[in-house]
This record gives sequence, C-alpha cells and structure tokens, in this order.
Amino acid sequence: MALVPLADLLQKADQGGYALGAFNCNNMEIVQSIVGAAEAESAPVIIQASQGAIKYAGLNYIIALVRQAADGTAVPVVLHLDHGTSFEQVMQCIRFGFTSVMYDGSSLPLEENIARTKKVVEIARVFGVSVEAELGRIGGTEDDISVRDRDALFTDPSEAEKFVAETDVDALAVAIGTAHGQYKGEPELDFARLEEINRRISCPVVLHGSSGVPDESITRAIELGVRKINIDTNIREAFVGAMREALNDKPAEIDPRKVLGPARDAATEVIRKKIRLFGSSGKM
Repeated sequence: MALVPLADLLQKADQGGYALGAFNCNNMEIVQSIVGAAEAESAPVIIQASQGAIKYAGLNYIIALVRQAADGTAVPVVLHLDHGTSFEQVMQCIRFGFTSVMYDGSSLPLEENIARTKKVVEIARVFGVSVEAELGRIGGTEDDISVRDRDALFTDPSEAEKFVAETDVDALAVAIGTAHGQYKGEPELDFARLEEINRRISCPVVLHGSSGVPDESITRAIELGVRKINIDTNIREAFVGAMREALNDKPAEIDPRKVLGPARDAATEVIRKKIRLFGSSGKM
C-alpha cells in the first residue's frame, strides 16, 4: 500500500475513539519491527523519523526503507517527520515524499509560532501532506531539543484555541506533564487541562513522551481526545536490551543478524502491546 496522509487516519481514529501509535525509527530493523507489529495487529501505523534519525541514517535511506515497507504491506502507513524545527527541513521532507510533517515552533513566541506554522500548512496542503504542530514545551530531551524539567511549560488552553483556529493544523501536540526520554518517577498528567484543550480545539490532540506513562493514564488520555501517541524510548529499551542479552549469552558472536534479529523481535512485541493499548488493533 502506498504511504497515506496522517489526517485521513486521524479522522477515523477520532470517529472510533482510539489513538494511532506513532513509533520512531532509526534503522532497518526498527522499521521492520513497526510494520511487522502493525501487520500482526491489523492496525494503521505512523512511522516517525526525528532529526537525530535523519542525521544518523540519512533522509534518502529513511524514505527508501519506509516506502519499501509500506509497499509490501496492506496496513496503512504514514511517514512522519518528528520535531522538525526548521522550515527548510520540513520542506525537504515534503519534497522527498513524507506524508506528514511536524513543524515544532514551540520555542518561539506564540504569534511567531502561528505565522511560521501557518506558512507550513499552506504549502503542505498543496501536496496533500498533513501537519502537526506543538504548543507548550515538553520536558526532557528529544534529539537536539532540550528543556530543563523546571522550565517545561504546559499548554495554555486559550492559546491552543487561538493557535489551531489561525493555523488550521491537522494535529496539535500539547504539554500536559509528559517528558521525552526515561522518566525518573511516575509522570502525573494534567487531565483537566487536556480535557479543556480538547474541548476548545477542532483538531486531534497528540501526546509526546508517552514511553513510561502508566497504561491507565494512556487510556484516560485517549478518552479525553488524544488521537496520536508517540513512542520511542520503550522501543530503544527493548531493542538495545535484547542486543545486550544476545551478546552476554554469546560474547564471541560476530554475526550481526544473530544480535539484531532478537532485538527486532523484542521491539515488535513492545509495539504490538502499545497498539493494543491504544485501541487501534483491528482498525486497518
């Protein structure tokens, strides 16, 4: 199946009351894990590439891997740019075939974030590409974007309403207490804020930094309108953990396939569990 835009899948998720899993990729094995999990669960899926992944693997490799995976499966697949912070990078991803992009202007003043995001939306619409934006700052570290925990700013519901009305984005990532990377303790999400944001805006809500968030909190967030949930750290933990175990069992092993194969399987299992948690299993 050809790659599909995010907006189409978000509309179905909103109607069905479930969330789409958005999983970050860094190499071939993780792409295979994501698509394999989606196939096993008969679920639509979003494959994300962050700035770090693009620097590591190269834009052409990422696109080729995901396009090959999508062409070989019947499940709907979105190729999404995660946390694009420059207009040039976003445009490059649109030109090269991404079906969804995130322009992250969350570090900018509100009016400037609105102006730049609106410009991205206007261009993306011409090519049938969906656009996600971010308002508020999410704690932790996402590649080159670092925010100290005490400086993380939650999304203001009134600003979210203004932002979505003026930009017409397809999805809005909000800051309600999640963080990128590994949590030091159990995160406490501001569900009242999430509920108000969802009531005020016309597009689906995105939850970043969802690895490590308790299942019951994820379920509650979906009930309150979250329709796209980002997972990266849990995949890395499973993937690298399985590699370590394989090398510990056989320290003399030199065949990468004997190390990366179990890592791929471990990542697939984690992704399948997330898909079931999000309610998107069987929704292709």
